[in-house]
Amino acid sequence: MTRRRLLLAGMALVAPGATVLLAPGVAAAQPSRPVLPRPLRLVVAYPPGGVSATLAHVLAEELAAPLGVPVIVDYRAGDGGSVAMGMIARAAPDGTTLVFSAITPLTVRPLVGAVTYDPLRDIAPVAGVMHTPLLLVGTPALPFDTLADTLRHARAHPGQLRWASSGIATTGHMVMEQVSRASGTRIVHVPYKGGGQQLTDALGGQFELLSTNVSEMSLRAIAAGQFKPLAVGAPARLPVLPTVPTFSELGFEQANLSSFFGVFAPGGTPLSILNALNQAINAAVASPTFQQRLAATDNLPASDTRDAFAARIKADFDANRAMLRAAPLRVR
Repeated sequence: MTRRRLLLAGMALVAPGATVLLAPGVAAAQPSRPVLPRPLRLVVAYPPGGVSATLAHVLAEELAAPLGVPVIVDYRAGDGGSVAMGMIARAAPDGTTLVFSAITPLTVRPLVGAVTYDPLRDIAPVAGVMHTPLLLVGTPALPFDTLADTLRHARAHPGQLRWASSGIATTGHMVMEQVSRASGTRIVHVPYKGGGQQLTDALGGQFELLSTNVSEMSLRAIAAGQFKPLAVGAPARLPVLPTVPTFSELGFEQANLSSFFGVFAPGGTPLSILNALNQAINAAVASPTFQQRLAATDNLPASDTRDAFAARIKADFDANRAMLRAAPLRVR
């Protein structure tokens, strides 16, 4: 991936519900069914309640028929997705255990602390699934309506405001760090294990600011006046939130980040299985059911060849390593 802020390029040109063409060679390929010795377990790197968990179930339903085996969703949240990645690294490389996760457990988390896996050796990228814009919202505990007013207060009262994300070294944490540094503020980071519980706590006003992926729940909370949308990480304003500026518009270009989700297998999984799974996942992402669920939350599909997906991850890892060498990420 060149940079996450570019991943959603062209969003404004894609109409909700439109069919997105796959990369050359992907759409035309006929999925070959991998021979799996038992049902497939799709491990979700985040807890129930968030957009990733919801779409993981849709993906599992779409995969069961073409793979010819049941697909069981299993939640293994923790440490910004690295718990699930560590689990997949130790799983049998036979295609029966996969993980659905953002790419940050591979491209950011290993750069800021010890993990139990080698991100480029122990994990095999299988297929991209979706691009997810990131929202910064104010909770009922925040008395300000704009990011400018919020940061003005933060400068006058260091350490008073709390900003929650789905975990250390996640995209939401990266956004917080970039905004804090650029604005000269000190804001307390509140890391969660994923999106579900943090949304519940945000609605209860247990902190002032929240980085969250665009989801049906977050959009409903905004529509109901429970969340104040302050900024969005995307190359352009979202059609569903046309009055909410991007971080770039607000002067925080380095914070204009979005999430990229995909499916991963244990390192050492045979190429024949990886390629067959890639084709099956691409077909599932292109299905009308999955496309409709993505469009409902302003997410975009991200189908690609397996090699292109792996190259995107390696590029993002290298870019983040260079960035974090210049400005180390605070993990506490």
